[in-house]
Amino acid sequence: MYFDDSQLPDFSQSELLVDGDDGGGGEADEAFFPCSRGHRSSLNLRTSQGGAICLVCVSNLLIASPRAPTVHVSYALSQLSQALSQPPFLKSLLTFHPHFLTSPLVHALSSFDDEPIARQIIQLVCDLCGHGALAGEFVTRISAVLSSRALAWSRHQFFTLNCLGVLLDSQTNGCATSIRDLDVLVSNLVSGLQLPSEDIQGEILFVLYKFSLHHYASKECDGTDPFMPCCPKLLYLSLDALLKTQNDDVRLNCIAFLTVLTQRGFFQASHANGMRTLASNADTSLQIPNSTDGCHLYTLFTEAIKGPLLSSDEQVQIGILDLIFYYLSCEENPEKKIQLLVESSIGDYVFEVLRLAGFRDPVVNSCLRVLDILSTAEQAFRQTLAVGFTTLIPILQCVAEVPYHPCQSQILKLIWSCVSNFLGVATTSQCEELVLILTKMLRRHREGEFGMLSETFTIICSIFVSMIKHPSYHDLLKLIIGVQEASELAILSSLTVSGMNSNQILQSLYLLKEAYAYGHEDHSTNNSNKGKLRRSIVDVCKTHILPWLVTAINETDDEEVILGVLETFHFILYQVSDNLARELAETLISSSWFSFSFESLGLFPTERMRWRVYLMISSLVDILFGNDSGQPIREAVSHLPSDPSDFLFLLGQKSYRDVLLSSCQSATLFILYCSSLYDERFALSIYLPVYLCIYFSVYLSIKLIYISHMNDIFLLTD
Repeated sequence: MYFDDSQLPDFSQSELLVDGDDGGGGEADEAFFPCSRGHRSSLNLRTSQGGAICLVCVSNLLIASPRAPTVHVSYALSQLSQALSQPPFLKSLLTFHPHFLTSPLVHALSSFDDEPIARQIIQLVCDLCGHGALAGEFVTRISAVLSSRALAWSRHQFFTLNCLGVLLDSQTNGCATSIRDLDVLVSNLVSGLQLPSEDIQGEILFVLYKFSLHHYASKECDGTDPFMPCCPKLLYLSLDALLKTQNDDVRLNCIAFLTVLTQRGFFQASHANGMRTLASNADTSLQIPNSTDGCHLYTLFTEAIKGPLLSSDEQVQIGILDLIFYYLSCEENPEKKIQLLVESSIGDYVFEVLRLAGFRDPVVNSCLRVLDILSTAEQAFRQTLAVGFTTLIPILQCVAEVPYHPCQSQILKLIWSCVSNFLGVATTSQCEELVLILTKMLRRHREGEFGMLSETFTIICSIFVSMIKHPSYHDLLKLIIGVQEASELAILSSLTVSGMNSNQILQSLYLLKEAYAYGHEDHSTNNSNKGKLRRSIVDVCKTHILPWLVTAINETDDEEVILGVLETFHFILYQVSDNLARELAETLISSSWFSFSFESLGLFPTERMRWRVYLMISSLVDILFGNDSGQPIREAVSHLPSDPSDFLFLLGQKSYRDVLLSSCQSATLFILYCSSLYDERFALSIYLPVYLCIYFSVYLSIKLIYISHMNDIFLLTD
């Protein structure tokens, strides 16, 4: 009950606590007895020390606040707190009078301006909620107090919010669902964000954050969202608080709440609804623009995140980086937002956080995934990336030591973008360090010591290709040696991995081809080392790729992989003047390459495969016979059949005055002749003499076919 001023009781400490006879615990001690004011004996609970606490007296004292002497209130609360730590007293209270003190405690909490007393009350509330199912009732009563009127700054309002936040933070059983009118409460709290006190703003933001977590996680939610009607005002006020505060605790609460709103799509909703509603609902002193395109909100977000990024608190930095990530990734088309952040130098802020982070994984991970998104604005981000490149190398060194590190691909993509787009951005020493790191990663992966994502493998190969194409690094010895080892490791890793990864094989072949071209450049001061590089690549082709190809042709249906291998071989053969090209050609011929080529055509009868097979055969002929001998095949390649059995039909046609048919027949005869020299007649040789006779008998004129081999010239006539 409540008292008028004339009825205000004058309590003394002794009247609240009734002492036993001697504390001995005799029979008289076990009996209920009334307090000195005559309140019911059942409400006078015994303590373990032999005394008793009258719940009615305590309740009246709390309800009579703030006019009651604070020393009396503080003493009563301390005695009650001690009694709650005693199991018999706590059991008696929770069994017979569990709800007796909830209303008085909430009333006192919302009335006192005394911080020590408020802290005592909050602790008592937490103790009661920790030992019984009272959390829901306390949350309901405190929420009713906060919903009853618009918030105005006072110390007791601050502690009421603080207590509600503590309860929501400690409870995981959905106690927020017991609030009768959550919409009104949220509306009042949002309005309270306009108050000028950082402390109360921080408490409001924390309560809103906890309410949002409980609400969205509740299975009893009916689908309504009490926060959405306050959007975009809620976003604007939260960002405004984040922009103005220098208090890291307030920042943490604000960032946490904004992260929930971002993940729930509030920024997209605010963009759809426009800012006109915000302008009509918010206080005019906030100077909210009457804009319908949401641009001002995006600008406010950009400015608000700069302060937290410069905070010395690691949790604040991680929180704001995660908020940026969700802000950019929770929308299908974030290009406009990304462009605005990049143009506002947010990338520079993130690079600075990364530089100062050292090797602390949480900060590094958050920085890199934000930079990864910002890098999609390629043109705008280029300069920022170039400036921050020196920060990435030491971070890569750390990240590269951890198998399957979640940020390996992200940091490697940033480095690849930088090396590819900026000539000379990496100094010689940085390039050498990068080569050592990447080669070590491939080596450990090849040896089975280091797991690696396919994307990571691909980017490593691409970085090597970008470096060897860069004129500044052409004669860098460590790069030549590194590329030699890396190209071999990449191929071996791809070919021996369990379960063929087509993308990895193609990337490693691409690196191998580019490395051979790199080793074949003229005017190099490291000719001997580049010669070793070419020798290593040809050896890899002969001893690893070719045996694998002969086996894999019947085990895979991936035409791209087979074409990739043929293209790599062809690229080396194309260097006709190179002795290594002749060495590879002889190895291929000795491995029944003609038969293998037409077997590939039989398995993959596509236009691309047909062109690649015949062009490669023409290059082989050039190397083996010289004098541009493969030219007839190249001239007729677009008309030669995919099936070698069609050669017989082709040879049986009359080619008189048909230059195209004559060219195809000449190329066919040359292919058959070359294959016969290496004992490859692919089951056609049995019938070849017969068809040759038919073919030559139909001509009315004499036709000469010159085949140069070992200085012999064969003259075939009708």
